[in-house]
Amino acid sequence: MIHIKEAIIVEGRYDVNKIKQLVDTVVIETGGFAIFHDKEKLALIRRIAAERGILVLTDSDGAGFVIRNYLRGAIPKDQVRHAYIPQIAGKEKRKTKGSKEGTLGVEGIPDAVLIKALEKAGIACLPEEYRKARVTKADFFTWGLTGVPGSNERRKKLLKALDLPSHMTTNALLEFINAVADYEQVKQAVDQLDESERKRHCDT
Repeated sequence: MIHIKEAIIVEGRYDVNKIKQLVDTVVIETGGFAIFHDKEKLALIRRIAAERGILVLTDSDGAGFVIRNYLRGAIPKDQVRHAYIPQIAGKEKRKTKGSKEGTLGVEGIPDAVLIKALEKAGIACLPEEYRKARVTKADFFTWGLTGVPGSNERRKKLLKALDLPSHMTTNALLEFINAVADYEQVKQAVDQLDESERKRHCDT
């Protein structure tokens, strides 16, 4: 498992699953061309890029390059790297038919080829002492942010405290937190929410 600083941007959820088996970092999917109209996700990617940098890893077909070029124009040059996979003819096992151009996407590329593409892009590998503890969905439940009465309202308060959109999904919030913060920072924000709620109850 390779541990890197940059967050990796891919096209779809199967690409996310593939990369997370090989690399320990935050992985964000664009949803294909949906990124062109998703201002919230683009804003998220920009904030992550400013904090830790991003590595764009799209398919080697025409659609992949359109998405790549869009992100190239949306993110400052010094905050983004590009990794390129070779054009390999074939079809992913889960698909009934291949892509329009008949080449494998990120999800179908052999592991060794993907690792080589990332290394060629100049990824910044992190030594053990710089790896942060991840916030998990179990932490969200423990902190009352999901799965309990009032969790939705409590999560919105945390979003406001972190200066994030109030309609951000739980998964998007988790990705963002693990990209730009660490466990202790988030726990401190949650503790501040608890303190504010205690004061409000005491004043009523």
